Amino acid sequence: MAPPQAIPVQPQATHATQTPHAPQAPLTSQDFPVPQTAHAPQAGHDHAPQAGHAPTQPQPQPQTPAPQAAAEAPRTLQYRFDGPEDAPVLVIGPSLGTTWHMWDRQIPELAQHWRVFRYDLPGHGGAPAHAAPSVAELGDRLLATLDGLGVQRFGYAGCSIGGAVGADLALRHPHRVASLALVASSPRFGSADEFRQRGVIVRTNGLEPMARTAPERWFTPGFAAAQPAIVEWAVQMVRTTDPGCYIAACEALAAFDIRDHLGRIGVPTLVLVGAEDKVTGPAEARTLVAGIPDARLALVPGASHLAPVEQPAAVCDLLLTHFSTAWQDAPAAALPAPPLVPGPPTPATPFAPVAEIAAAPLAPEAAGRLPDDRYERGTKVRREVLGDAHVDAANRSADAFTEDFQELVTRYAWGEVWNRDGLDRRTRSCITLTALVASGHLEGLAAHTRAALRNGLTPAEIKEVLLQTAVYCGIPAAGAAFSVAQSVIQEETTPPA
Repeated sequence: MAPPQAIPVQPQATHATQTPHAPQAPLTSQDFPVPQTAHAPQAGHDHAPQAGHAPTQPQPQPQTPAPQAAAEAPRTLQYRFDGPEDAPVLVIGPSLGTTWHMWDRQIPELAQHWRVFRYDLPGHGGAPAHAAPSVAELGDRLLATLDGLGVQRFGYAGCSIGGAVGADLALRHPHRVASLALVASSPRFGSADEFRQRGVIVRTNGLEPMARTAPERWFTPGFAAAQPAIVEWAVQMVRTTDPGCYIAACEALAAFDIRDHLGRIGVPTLVLVGAEDKVTGPAEARTLVAGIPDARLALVPGASHLAPVEQPAAVCDLLLTHFSTAWQDAPAAALPAPPLVPGPPTPATPFAPVAEIAAAPLAPEAAGRLPDDRYERGTKVRREVLGDAHVDAANRSADAFTEDFQELVTRYAWGEVWNRDGLDRRTRSCITLTALVASGHLEGLAAHTRAALRNGLTPAEIKEVLLQTAVYCGIPAAGAAFSVAQSVIQEETTPPA
């Protein structure tokens, strides 16, 4: 696919560029439509915003006037097109808790050069609420949507989790991505504990705590004070997101970590970040630039996490320049993406499998897991259930006397029993809480109450488990357990001030 006509720009003298404040029209509530409640529409209805909710300034010029619905949900995503049908396709991805309208003010300019494809995350902006458990699953649904439209090669720009989707596609499907822009993104988003804690809060309190704190995460204080209509738009956008899909996206971000794979991103990449972003700030952006071979950094002054909303003109200029000058043509015969599971070395492909973190063993077995794989699996499950902080503390306290015991617990309790398919983690948490109460081992109850919340149990369900133990394990044991669990639940489910 040939790149669009390049826009003349001044050559950059340095690797990192400071983008000045660009003149822009004042924002009003009409610039950002308030999303509808995120429930799956009835069959036969399109997914277009209702009349009166379309942005009026600036007014996009869509070739497809109404957003299109994914006919095969949950395998595809809700989307819309803007721009000429014969132009190269530029895919734009949203941030967690937002809709495609976060990019409205870039569309008039971008759509002059590209056929812009925007999509909504599951359960966002009225999209069907089919939760996606991982960033890779979101990427697969996006590719399924594009495949159905006949789009094979495209540029990609995404904000936050939308950027994670783009980086994942560049790793797993390098022949599909022509050029990449990662906006307010990161190779790893904070800590897994942080995002799983966010899921616990939403599961217990709904999305109101996330909606209330969204403006301080997304905008600089000056912008929030000067633009109350946009602040209210942001709050309403989060409130109308499906809670289950929001929690699933948090779990996806908790598991996302491509720090060891950045060197395999082989397309020209713009890393764009607001200079005042406290969520995924300049430090995370510099990590991306240091790891991706062909990456450039752009800092946008006067912007926080949602830089496309706060500094629309500056972000638009950067995207125009990048995609006009760094669009990589597809090879004459594009090879399929490398396999996602470890296997025997294949000299025909230069890429290592995404799933392989450590170097491949010299003589891998032809079939089955390696004997030591239980420890790696156990470590992964133990961290997912108990949290990084708990596991790190246990590892730090281990010495020559206790390290074998820690390995035994990791290998057999977590790598074997907790990893079996016969019961889901919610059920295993119920059993574990009951067993701890029955045996009087309350020293482990706090950690496993936290684990139960992370595994999807609500405080009301934990209460029912403990009431059941009162009948069969005794009132004193259950009373002590209630005291421990109450303290943990209050700590874990109290929204940030």
